[in-house]
Amino acid sequence: MKVTRFLAGAGGLALMGVGVSLLMDVRDLTGVLVWLGGAVVLHDALIAPLVLLVGLLLVRGGVRAGLRGPVRGALVVAGALTVVALPVLLRPGPRANSSVLPLDYPRNWLIALVTVAMVTVLAMAVRRFARGRRPPS
Repeated sequence: MKVTRFLAGAGGLALMGVGVSLLMDVRDLTGVLVWLGGAVVLHDALIAPLVLLVGLLLVRGGVRAGLRGPVRGALVVAGALTVVALPVLLRPGPRANSSVLPLDYPRNWLIALVTVAMVTVLAMAVRRFARGRRPPS
């Protein structure tokens, strides 16, 4: 357990070092700070309350406790994917340089969300199947 924590901490520090080294190349940090502030506001004002609200609705709706976790996890992942995709989703249309963002990002975002939903349904089905296979105690 200690080794895992150490390795996770070392990996996190290494990634932070990469981030700091990349920030050294940025000439105007204002845009970076606005983006980071916007990410914090978006998370705290939209994503976290939505996940909590859906979790509350799941509890009040009588969804089994074992199934709430995968749904909440899927909501967190879907929210993160949406936040990452927002810049290209909010600025659709042709670009002056066709090599910038050359893919169909809205379609790929939808494919990623459908994949998250499918994996969630599969995880819930496996949990339900595993419960049914346990011998009575």
